[in-house]
Amino acid sequence: MKFLYCLSILSVVFACQPSETTETIDNPFVVELNEPVDFANVTAADVAAYGTYTINQSAKAVEQIKAASTPTFANIFEAFDDISNSAATASNKTFLMYWTSPDSLIRATGLETYKRIDSLFRSVYSDKDLYNKMVSFKETDDYASLSPKKKLLVDDLIDGFELSGVGLNAEDLAAYKKLNEEINDLTSEYATNMNTANEMLVLNEVGAEGLPENFKNTYAAGEGRYEIPVINATNGPVMKNASREMTRKNYYVKFNNRAADSNLAILDELVQKRYELAQLMGYDTYADYNLVPKMAKNPTNVWDFVNGLVEASKGKAITDLKELDQARAKYSNGADEALDSWDMSYYKNEILKNEYNVDPEEIRNYLPMDECLKGMFAVYQNLLNYEFKKVENGSVWHEEVEMYEVYEAGNLKGRFYLDLYPRPNKETWFYCVPLVSGKQKQEGYEVPEAMLLGNFTRPTETLPSLLSHNELSTLFHEFGHIMDQMAYAGEYSLQHDSKSDFTEAMSQIFENWIWDYETVSSFAKHYETGEVLPKETFDNMLKAKNVASGYSAIGSLRNCMYDLNLYNLYDPNNKIPTDDLWKKIDNELGIKDFYVEGTHKQASWIHINTHPVYYYGYLWSDVYAQDMFSVFEKNGLQDQATGVKYRKLILANGSQRDIVEAVEEFLGRPSNNEAYMKSLGL
Repeated sequence: MKFLYCLSILSVVFACQPSETTETIDNPFVVELNEPVDFANVTAADVAAYGTYTINQSAKAVEQIKAASTPTFANIFEAFDDISNSAATASNKTFLMYWTSPDSLIRATGLETYKRIDSLFRSVYSDKDLYNKMVSFKETDDYASLSPKKKLLVDDLIDGFELSGVGLNAEDLAAYKKLNEEINDLTSEYATNMNTANEMLVLNEVGAEGLPENFKNTYAAGEGRYEIPVINATNGPVMKNASREMTRKNYYVKFNNRAADSNLAILDELVQKRYELAQLMGYDTYADYNLVPKMAKNPTNVWDFVNGLVEASKGKAITDLKELDQARAKYSNGADEALDSWDMSYYKNEILKNEYNVDPEEIRNYLPMDECLKGMFAVYQNLLNYEFKKVENGSVWHEEVEMYEVYEAGNLKGRFYLDLYPRPNKETWFYCVPLVSGKQKQEGYEVPEAMLLGNFTRPTETLPSLLSHNELSTLFHEFGHIMDQMAYAGEYSLQHDSKSDFTEAMSQIFENWIWDYETVSSFAKHYETGEVLPKETFDNMLKAKNVASGYSAIGSLRNCMYDLNLYNLYDPNNKIPTDDLWKKIDNELGIKDFYVEGTHKQASWIHINTHPVYYYGYLWSDVYAQDMFSVFEKNGLQDQATGVKYRKLILANGSQRDIVEAVEEFLGRPSNNEAYMKSLGL
């Protein structure tokens, strides 16, 4: 998942004064071109000073643009790109400190500073004088003679201003800014509550039956006692392996109640305020407003897409549930009387082990993190013609973080950080977090930077971090986002991001390589014996790939429908409790009542908090991802010429060119959904 800051329309507007007039300060965040930040020595005072410096410089720089007598592309749009690039970096890095720093004061200051920058540049994007300068340039002959990518920059920037309240009257604009600030505060509070929930499942030997021995050893807390934190890293091992139904149920309820005591009320406020913001902007719903700059354009297109996939996958989902219920009857020894939501992963696992001879926990032993990283790096380096070099003793915000540099033909192309394991107060999900966009400057090209934020099972003194095959998929996925960031080769930082409902495609495509034995066998070696993952085992994994695929697809579609219900079907005069929405959707699907009374998944679900009207994008993107992968299937999964072509046409593009055109050039034909449907086994 690529992290997009709240209200993604504004994610690139944070500004700083152009380089030729920028003052300098003694601050670890203010570095020479392509020098890394000295994160290890950052203090809370540094974060605050960096924010103040950025804000002061930004205000001066915006006034310089507005003072231009004759609007040109250079003095308006290139200058604004200089501005937004510098302060987007400031916004990204201060938010990084909020999400990852082990120091509580730095975290608090990082969030406060991010909000200060955000507040200033909401005002910038509603500055009528600045907007009028941009519009006046668009009416000139100079605009008509621009290259296509420069015209896109002008058009997208003006659209961004218009979606940010620039056309509102003074009273409505004040209300718009107030709503945005309140929404920002609520999303931050929601995230903090989620990341500090600290739920724990305490088990004795009976309750821990079925759990892998290595897993039990990791969380042993005395003789016959286990204290398991209820976090993403432990969810799979418990829900797939705990043979006691009560253990699975207790974990499920705890996991789906994280931060519910506070976040349910916050979510209600968020939905209401986003609705009010959309109404203020002249849209019927928040989804109507949010979708304008995306590929889907409007809710009707999204609903048609989602409903079409529901119809396509519903039959397989019903068959899957029957098979899971048969597995319950066969493998529970009568202990389970019904197939409940906390049973799904467990009985799918039983099917894999007993009917396909695939034991996910045994496979985990072949996937130690260090070897997986080496193998994954080899895949990406070969395909994209890159070289990764680890920076020894790099200055980082935590001792476990690693820093790497990316090279092409000896030239520095980017820098990335790996922060892979959970720790107290760190963000709990999995993300690529952009830090620097990539941009042509007078003194040279500013290379992109990004960070992979993970929450994989951490290593212990006696055991390396061991990944499940699903976690390996997550690793390949998130690193695909990292490569998307590293590959951007545009002149303007404002064009570094693609459409947000396409951006997942550029990482989803790389998940396919973990289903290729030649690739996986190059690094999947038993952490104790060094034995390569047997071909027979991998073949069995392939045969079992689509076990419960219909049920899984319906689970994703159920989330899409929930997201759309919140932000497209919200009625302030007839509010439906957010718990009841799950029941409503289950009834509409007509497959099974998945909702468990007393649980509140929506209280710890990052997408509906910071990524509203986004969830459908995973499926929308995957259609493109699987179609593009078909080119690699034809030419060879290790074919560097295809990989470099993909990098240059797709990853390097951002929004410099219409993405549909770029995809069609890569494919050599219009895109279709045949490969996607095949990937689901439908």
